[in-house]
Amino acid sequence: MKSLLLILGNARYFGPSWVFASLNILFGTWAIYIPTVKESLAINNSQLGIAIFFLSLGVFSIFPFASTIINKVGVGKTTWYGVILSSLAAMLPLLSPSFYTLMAALFIFGATNGFTDISMNTLVTEIEKKDSVKFMSASHGFFSLGGVLAGLGSFLIGPLGNPVLHMGLAVLLVLAVNFIFYRKFVTVLAAPIVKEPFGLGLFKPLMLLGIISFIAMGSEGAIVDWSGIYLKEVSIAPEALWGVGFLGFQITMTLGRFLGDGISNVMGSVKMVALGTVLAVIGYVLVLTTNTSFAIAGFALCGLGFSVMVPEIFRIGGNVKGVDSSQGVAFIAGTGYAGFLCAPPILGFLAENYSLKLCFMVLLGVALLILIATFGLKKRAA
Repeated sequence: MKSLLLILGNARYFGPSWVFASLNILFGTWAIYIPTVKESLAINNSQLGIAIFFLSLGVFSIFPFASTIINKVGVGKTTWYGVILSSLAAMLPLLSPSFYTLMAALFIFGATNGFTDISMNTLVTEIEKKDSVKFMSASHGFFSLGGVLAGLGSFLIGPLGNPVLHMGLAVLLVLAVNFIFYRKFVTVLAAPIVKEPFGLGLFKPLMLLGIISFIAMGSEGAIVDWSGIYLKEVSIAPEALWGVGFLGFQITMTLGRFLGDGISNVMGSVKMVALGTVLAVIGYVLVLTTNTSFAIAGFALCGLGFSVMVPEIFRIGGNVKGVDSSQGVAFIAGTGYAGFLCAPPILGFLAENYSLKLCFMVLLGVALLILIATFGLKKRAA
Protein backbone atom coordinates (compact mmCIF):
# COMPACT_ATOMS: atom_id res chain seq x y z
CA MET A 1 0.00 0.00 0.00
CA LYS A 2 3.04 2.25 0.48
CA SER A 3 3.57 2.35 -3.30
CA LEU A 4 -0.05 3.40 -3.82
CA LEU A 5 0.44 6.30 -1.40
CA LEU A 6 3.68 7.12 -3.23
CA ILE A 7 1.80 7.32 -6.54
CA LEU A 8 -1.08 9.36 -5.15
CA GLY A 9 1.28 11.77 -3.40
CA ASN A 10 3.77 12.44 -6.21
CA ALA A 11 2.93 13.55 -9.75
CA ARG A 12 6.18 11.99 -11.07
CA TYR A 13 4.78 8.55 -10.21
CA PHE A 14 1.08 9.23 -10.76
CA GLY A 15 1.68 10.26 -14.39
CA PRO A 16 3.11 6.90 -15.56
CA SER A 17 0.56 4.99 -13.47
CA TRP A 18 -2.31 6.87 -15.11
CA VAL A 19 -0.97 5.74 -18.49
CA PHE A 20 -1.57 2.15 -17.31
CA ALA A 21 -5.15 3.05 -16.35
CA SER A 22 -5.60 4.90 -19.64
CA LEU A 23 -4.76 1.89 -21.76
CA ASN A 24 -7.39 -0.26 -20.06
CA ILE A 25 -10.00 2.51 -20.09
CA LEU A 26 -9.69 2.66 -23.88
CA PHE A 27 -9.54 -1.10 -24.39
CA GLY A 28 -12.35 -1.78 -21.90
CA THR A 29 -14.62 0.79 -23.53
CA TRP A 30 -14.06 -0.87 -26.92
CA ALA A 31 -14.73 -4.31 -25.36
CA ILE A 32 -18.17 -3.40 -24.00
CA TYR A 33 -19.25 -2.38 -27.51
CA ILE A 34 -18.10 -5.59 -29.25
CA PRO A 35 -21.68 -6.98 -29.38
CA THR A 36 -22.92 -3.65 -30.78
CA VAL A 37 -20.26 -3.61 -33.50
CA LYS A 38 -21.02 -7.22 -34.39
CA GLU A 39 -24.70 -6.43 -34.78
CA SER A 40 -24.25 -3.14 -36.65
CA LEU A 41 -21.88 -4.70 -39.22
CA ALA A 42 -23.99 -7.89 -39.44
CA ILE A 43 -20.97 -10.17 -39.00
CA ASN A 44 -20.99 -13.69 -37.53
CA ASN A 45 -18.92 -15.12 -34.66
CA SER A 46 -16.29 -16.45 -37.03
CA GLN A 47 -15.78 -13.05 -38.66
CA LEU A 48 -15.68 -11.38 -35.26
CA GLY A 49 -12.97 -13.83 -34.18
CA ILE A 50 -10.95 -12.98 -37.30
CA ALA A 51 -11.32 -9.25 -36.61
CA ILE A 52 -10.16 -9.67 -33.01
CA PHE A 53 -7.24 -11.75 -34.27
CA PHE A 54 -6.13 -8.66 -36.22
CA LEU A 55 -6.08 -6.77 -32.90
CA SER A 56 -3.59 -9.31 -31.55
CA LEU A 57 -1.68 -9.27 -34.84
CA GLY A 58 -1.30 -5.51 -34.50
CA VAL A 59 0.12 -5.94 -30.99
CA PHE A 60 2.70 -8.45 -32.21
CA SER A 61 3.67 -6.38 -35.26
CA ILE A 62 5.16 -3.61 -33.12
CA PHE A 63 7.33 -5.77 -30.84
CA PRO A 64 10.34 -6.07 -33.21
CA PHE A 65 10.55 -2.28 -33.63
CA ALA A 66 9.42 -0.89 -30.27
CA SER A 67 12.77 -1.12 -28.47
CA THR A 68 14.65 0.71 -31.24
CA ILE A 69 12.08 3.51 -31.36
CA ILE A 70 12.00 3.87 -27.57
CA ASN A 71 15.79 4.09 -27.29
CA LYS A 72 16.06 6.57 -30.17
CA VAL A 73 13.19 8.90 -29.21
CA GLY A 74 13.30 8.52 -25.42
CA VAL A 75 11.05 6.39 -23.24
CA GLY A 76 9.22 9.39 -21.72
CA LYS A 77 8.34 10.83 -25.13
CA THR A 78 7.31 7.50 -26.62
CA THR A 79 4.98 6.87 -23.68
CA TRP A 80 3.28 10.24 -24.24
CA TYR A 81 3.13 9.72 -28.00
CA GLY A 82 1.76 6.22 -27.40
CA VAL A 83 -1.09 7.61 -25.30
CA ILE A 84 -2.02 10.05 -28.07
CA LEU A 85 -1.85 7.39 -30.79
CA SER A 86 -3.81 4.85 -28.74
CA SER A 87 -6.48 7.46 -28.02
CA LEU A 88 -6.90 8.29 -31.70
CA ALA A 89 -6.83 4.62 -32.73
CA ALA A 90 -9.49 3.74 -30.13
CA MET A 91 -12.05 5.69 -32.16
CA LEU A 92 -11.43 3.74 -35.38
CA PRO A 93 -13.18 0.40 -34.63
CA LEU A 94 -16.41 2.14 -33.67
CA LEU A 95 -16.27 4.26 -36.84
CA SER A 96 -15.67 1.27 -39.14
CA PRO A 97 -18.34 0.94 -41.86
CA SER A 98 -17.47 -2.63 -42.89
CA PHE A 99 -15.88 -5.88 -41.77
CA TYR A 100 -12.65 -5.16 -43.67
CA THR A 101 -12.22 -1.67 -42.27
CA LEU A 102 -12.88 -3.14 -38.81
CA MET A 103 -9.96 -5.54 -39.30
CA ALA A 104 -7.71 -2.66 -40.32
CA ALA A 105 -8.92 -0.49 -37.45
CA LEU A 106 -8.29 -3.21 -34.88
CA PHE A 107 -4.83 -3.87 -36.31
CA ILE A 108 -3.93 -0.19 -35.80
CA PHE A 109 -5.52 -0.16 -32.33
CA GLY A 110 -3.53 -3.27 -31.38
CA ALA A 111 -0.25 -1.84 -32.70
CA THR A 112 -0.64 1.44 -30.79
CA ASN A 113 -1.68 -0.39 -27.62
CA GLY A 114 1.32 -2.74 -27.88
CA PHE A 115 3.69 0.18 -28.37
CA THR A 116 2.24 2.07 -25.39
CA ASP A 117 2.35 -1.08 -23.26
CA ILE A 118 6.08 -1.59 -23.86
CA SER A 119 6.84 2.12 -23.41
CA MET A 120 4.97 2.51 -20.12
CA ASN A 121 6.49 -0.63 -18.56
CA THR A 122 9.97 0.50 -19.65
CA LEU A 123 9.25 3.98 -18.27
CA VAL A 124 8.33 2.64 -14.83
CA THR A 125 11.39 0.36 -14.86
CA GLU A 126 13.68 3.32 -15.59
CA ILE A 127 12.08 5.60 -12.98
CA GLU A 128 12.37 2.82 -10.39
CA LYS A 129 16.09 2.51 -11.14
CA LYS A 130 16.73 6.28 -11.14
CA ASP A 131 14.73 7.03 -7.96
CA SER A 132 15.39 3.75 -6.08
CA VAL A 133 11.67 3.21 -5.54
CA LYS A 134 9.22 0.43 -6.42
CA PHE A 135 5.81 1.11 -7.91
CA MET A 136 5.60 -1.32 -10.85
CA SER A 137 3.06 -3.57 -9.14
CA ALA A 138 0.89 -0.62 -8.12
CA SER A 139 1.07 0.71 -11.68
CA HIS A 140 -0.38 -2.59 -12.88
CA GLY A 141 -3.00 -2.09 -10.18
CA PHE A 142 -3.91 1.13 -11.97
CA PHE A 143 -4.29 -0.94 -15.16
CA SER A 144 -6.84 -3.09 -13.33
CA LEU A 145 -8.46 0.10 -12.03
CA GLY A 146 -8.78 1.34 -15.60
CA GLY A 147 -10.76 -1.79 -16.42
CA VAL A 148 -13.05 -1.11 -13.47
CA LEU A 149 -13.63 2.45 -14.72
CA ALA A 150 -14.39 1.15 -18.21
CA GLY A 151 -16.83 -1.33 -16.68
CA LEU A 152 -18.58 1.42 -14.75
CA GLY A 153 -18.79 3.32 -18.03
CA SER A 154 -21.10 0.59 -19.32
CA PHE A 155 -23.88 2.30 -17.38
CA LEU A 156 -23.60 5.10 -19.96
CA ILE A 157 -24.56 2.82 -22.84
CA GLY A 158 -28.28 3.42 -22.41
CA PRO A 159 -28.27 7.14 -21.59
CA LEU A 160 -25.81 8.04 -24.36
CA GLY A 161 -27.08 5.62 -26.98
CA ASN A 162 -24.02 6.42 -29.12
CA PRO A 163 -20.86 4.24 -29.05
CA VAL A 164 -18.71 6.84 -30.82
CA LEU A 165 -19.73 9.55 -28.35
CA HIS A 166 -19.05 7.19 -25.45
CA MET A 167 -15.56 6.38 -26.73
CA GLY A 168 -14.99 10.08 -27.40
CA LEU A 169 -15.71 10.85 -23.74
CA ALA A 170 -13.32 8.08 -22.66
CA VAL A 171 -10.62 9.49 -24.96
CA LEU A 172 -11.24 12.99 -23.59
CA LEU A 173 -10.82 11.74 -20.01
CA VAL A 174 -7.61 9.88 -20.89
CA LEU A 175 -6.03 12.78 -22.77
CA ALA A 176 -7.10 15.46 -20.29
CA VAL A 177 -5.52 13.73 -17.27
CA ASN A 178 -2.41 12.70 -19.22
CA PHE A 179 -1.98 16.26 -20.50
CA ILE A 180 -1.80 17.47 -16.90
CA PHE A 181 0.88 14.97 -15.87
CA TYR A 182 2.90 14.04 -18.98
CA ARG A 183 5.51 16.77 -18.35
CA LYS A 184 6.52 14.89 -15.20
CA PHE A 185 7.83 11.93 -17.19
CA VAL A 186 8.29 13.07 -20.79
CA THR A 187 12.00 13.88 -20.34
CA VAL A 188 12.90 10.45 -18.91
CA LEU A 189 15.52 8.58 -20.93
CA ALA A 190 16.61 4.97 -20.59
CA ALA A 191 19.93 4.71 -18.80
CA PRO A 192 22.77 3.61 -21.13
CA ILE A 193 24.01 0.10 -20.47
CA VAL A 194 27.07 -1.90 -21.40
CA LYS A 195 25.69 -4.51 -23.78
CA GLU A 196 27.01 -8.03 -23.57
CA PRO A 197 27.44 -10.33 -26.59
CA PHE A 198 24.34 -12.42 -27.07
CA GLY A 199 24.75 -15.94 -25.70
CA LEU A 200 23.24 -18.50 -23.35
CA GLY A 201 24.09 -16.27 -20.40
CA LEU A 202 21.62 -13.67 -21.66
CA PHE A 203 19.16 -16.05 -23.31
CA LYS A 204 18.57 -18.23 -20.24
CA PRO A 205 17.07 -15.56 -17.94
CA LEU A 206 15.02 -14.11 -20.82
CA MET A 207 13.78 -17.58 -21.73
CA LEU A 208 12.76 -18.29 -18.13
CA LEU A 209 11.01 -14.93 -17.86
CA GLY A 210 9.28 -15.60 -21.18
CA ILE A 211 7.98 -18.96 -19.95
CA ILE A 212 6.63 -17.37 -16.78
CA SER A 213 5.02 -14.53 -18.75
CA PHE A 214 3.46 -16.95 -21.26
CA ILE A 215 1.96 -19.11 -18.50
CA ALA A 216 0.92 -16.30 -16.15
CA MET A 217 -0.85 -14.12 -18.71
CA GLY A 218 -2.38 -17.15 -20.44
CA SER A 219 -3.67 -18.39 -17.07
CA GLU A 220 -5.14 -14.98 -16.22
CA GLY A 221 -7.08 -14.99 -19.48
CA ALA A 222 -8.20 -18.59 -18.91
CA ILE A 223 -9.68 -17.81 -15.49
CA VAL A 224 -11.47 -14.73 -16.86
CA ASP A 225 -12.91 -16.81 -19.74
CA TRP A 226 -13.75 -20.06 -17.95
CA SER A 227 -14.39 -19.37 -14.25
CA GLY A 228 -18.11 -18.70 -14.75
CA ILE A 229 -18.60 -21.77 -16.96
CA TYR A 230 -16.67 -23.90 -14.45
CA LEU A 231 -18.92 -22.81 -11.58
CA LYS A 232 -22.00 -23.45 -13.71
CA GLU A 233 -21.13 -26.78 -15.30
CA VAL A 234 -18.62 -28.43 -12.94
CA SER A 235 -19.45 -27.00 -9.51
CA ILE A 236 -23.18 -26.88 -10.35
CA ALA A 237 -23.41 -23.50 -8.60
CA PRO A 238 -26.69 -21.56 -8.52
CA GLU A 239 -27.04 -18.90 -11.22
CA ALA A 240 -26.48 -16.06 -8.76
CA LEU A 241 -22.96 -17.34 -8.09
CA TRP A 242 -21.75 -17.91 -11.67
CA GLY A 243 -19.97 -14.56 -11.80
CA VAL A 244 -18.63 -14.55 -8.24
CA GLY A 245 -15.46 -16.44 -9.13
CA PHE A 246 -14.58 -13.80 -11.74
CA LEU A 247 -15.43 -11.01 -9.29
CA GLY A 248 -13.26 -12.52 -6.56
CA PHE A 249 -10.41 -12.97 -9.02
CA GLN A 250 -10.58 -9.32 -10.14
CA ILE A 251 -10.81 -7.92 -6.60
CA THR A 252 -7.83 -9.87 -5.28
CA MET A 253 -5.91 -9.14 -8.49
CA THR A 254 -6.32 -5.39 -7.96
CA LEU A 255 -5.64 -5.57 -4.21
CA GLY A 256 -2.54 -7.72 -4.67
CA ARG A 257 -1.04 -5.29 -7.17
CA PHE A 258 -1.50 -2.35 -4.84
CA LEU A 259 0.17 -4.27 -2.00
CA GLY A 260 2.85 -6.02 -4.06
CA ASP A 261 5.59 -3.38 -4.17
CA GLY A 262 5.93 -3.16 -0.40
CA ILE A 263 6.23 -6.94 -0.05
CA SER A 264 8.66 -7.03 -2.99
CA ASN A 265 10.91 -4.54 -1.19
CA VAL A 266 11.27 -7.06 1.61
CA MET A 267 11.31 -10.35 -0.31
CA GLY A 268 12.77 -9.45 -3.70
CA SER A 269 11.22 -10.04 -7.10
CA VAL A 270 12.14 -13.71 -7.61
CA LYS A 271 10.74 -14.75 -4.23
CA MET A 272 7.61 -12.72 -4.97
CA VAL A 273 7.03 -14.68 -8.17
CA ALA A 274 7.56 -17.93 -6.24
CA LEU A 275 5.12 -16.85 -3.51
CA GLY A 276 2.55 -15.85 -6.11
CA THR A 277 2.92 -19.26 -7.76
CA VAL A 278 2.38 -21.08 -4.47
CA LEU A 279 -0.82 -19.08 -3.87
CA ALA A 280 -2.03 -19.85 -7.41
CA VAL A 281 -1.29 -23.57 -6.96
CA ILE A 282 -3.29 -23.66 -3.71
CA GLY A 283 -6.06 -21.77 -5.51
CA TYR A 284 -6.18 -24.35 -8.32
CA VAL A 285 -6.31 -27.18 -5.79
CA LEU A 286 -9.35 -25.54 -4.18
CA VAL A 287 -10.96 -25.06 -7.60
CA LEU A 288 -10.42 -28.75 -8.46
CA THR A 289 -12.36 -29.86 -5.37
CA THR A 290 -15.41 -28.69 -7.44
CA ASN A 291 -17.12 -27.55 -4.23
CA THR A 292 -18.70 -24.18 -5.05
CA SER A 293 -17.44 -22.32 -1.98
CA PHE A 294 -13.93 -23.77 -2.27
CA ALA A 295 -13.85 -23.06 -6.03
CA ILE A 296 -14.81 -19.40 -5.52
CA ALA A 297 -12.16 -19.06 -2.81
CA GLY A 298 -9.71 -20.76 -5.17
CA PHE A 299 -10.35 -18.29 -7.99
CA ALA A 300 -9.84 -15.43 -5.53
CA LEU A 301 -6.57 -16.97 -4.31
CA CYS A 302 -5.42 -17.39 -7.93
CA GLY A 303 -6.09 -13.69 -8.47
CA LEU A 304 -3.91 -12.83 -5.49
CA GLY A 305 -1.14 -15.09 -6.74
CA PHE A 306 -1.13 -13.96 -10.38
CA SER A 307 -1.48 -10.30 -9.39
CA VAL A 308 2.21 -10.01 -8.48
CA MET A 309 3.73 -12.24 -11.17
CA VAL A 310 3.48 -10.06 -14.27
CA PRO A 311 4.63 -6.79 -12.60
CA GLU A 312 7.60 -8.59 -11.05
CA ILE A 313 8.75 -10.28 -14.25
CA PHE A 314 8.52 -6.93 -16.06
CA ARG A 315 10.69 -5.51 -13.30
CA ILE A 316 13.20 -8.36 -13.57
CA GLY A 317 13.18 -8.23 -17.39
CA GLY A 318 13.90 -4.51 -17.36
CA ASN A 319 16.99 -5.13 -15.23
CA VAL A 320 18.65 -8.09 -16.97
CA LYS A 321 22.36 -7.30 -17.15
CA GLY A 322 23.55 -6.54 -20.67
CA VAL A 323 20.04 -6.08 -22.13
CA ASP A 324 18.27 -2.77 -22.82
CA SER A 325 15.30 -2.38 -20.47
CA SER A 326 13.00 -1.80 -23.46
CA GLN A 327 14.20 -5.02 -25.11
CA GLY A 328 13.63 -7.03 -21.95
CA VAL A 329 10.16 -5.57 -21.50
CA ALA A 330 9.28 -6.12 -25.18
CA PHE A 331 10.33 -9.79 -24.99
CA ILE A 332 8.24 -10.41 -21.88
CA ALA A 333 5.25 -8.56 -23.30
CA GLY A 334 5.50 -10.57 -26.53
CA THR A 335 5.57 -13.95 -24.80
CA GLY A 336 2.77 -12.87 -22.49
CA TYR A 337 0.50 -11.87 -25.36
CA ALA A 338 1.36 -15.17 -27.03
CA GLY A 339 -0.01 -16.86 -23.90
CA PHE A 340 -3.21 -14.84 -24.23
CA LEU A 341 -3.53 -16.00 -27.85
CA CYS A 342 -2.70 -19.66 -27.34
CA ALA A 343 -4.55 -20.40 -24.10
CA PRO A 344 -8.17 -19.99 -25.36
CA PRO A 345 -7.96 -22.44 -28.31
CA ILE A 346 -5.90 -24.99 -26.35
CA LEU A 347 -8.23 -24.98 -23.35
CA GLY A 348 -11.27 -24.86 -25.62
CA PHE A 349 -10.05 -28.03 -27.37
CA LEU A 350 -9.48 -29.78 -24.03
CA ALA A 351 -12.87 -28.70 -22.68
CA GLU A 352 -14.67 -29.83 -25.83
CA ASN A 353 -12.92 -33.20 -26.21
CA TYR A 354 -12.22 -34.12 -22.60
CA SER A 355 -13.51 -32.02 -19.70
CA LEU A 356 -13.36 -28.52 -18.23
CA LYS A 357 -11.92 -29.98 -15.04
CA LEU A 358 -8.98 -31.31 -17.08
CA CYS A 359 -8.34 -27.73 -18.27
CA PHE A 360 -7.78 -26.61 -14.69
CA MET A 361 -5.62 -29.65 -13.99
CA VAL A 362 -3.44 -28.51 -16.91
CA LEU A 363 -3.38 -24.95 -15.51
CA LEU A 364 -2.26 -26.38 -12.16
CA GLY A 365 0.50 -28.31 -13.91
CA VAL A 366 1.86 -25.31 -15.83
CA ALA A 367 1.73 -23.22 -12.63
CA LEU A 368 4.15 -25.72 -11.14
CA LEU A 369 6.43 -25.05 -14.13
CA ILE A 370 6.59 -21.40 -13.03
CA LEU A 371 7.76 -22.55 -9.62
CA ILE A 372 10.51 -24.61 -11.25
CA ALA A 373 11.50 -21.64 -13.44
CA THR A 374 11.93 -19.42 -10.36
CA PHE A 375 14.74 -21.70 -9.14
CA GLY A 376 16.61 -20.92 -12.37
CA LEU A 377 16.03 -17.19 -11.85
CA LYS A 378 17.21 -17.47 -8.25
CA LYS A 379 20.48 -19.06 -9.36
CA ARG A 380 20.96 -16.29 -11.97
CA ALA A 381 20.34 -13.61 -9.33
CA ALA A 382 22.80 -15.26 -6.96
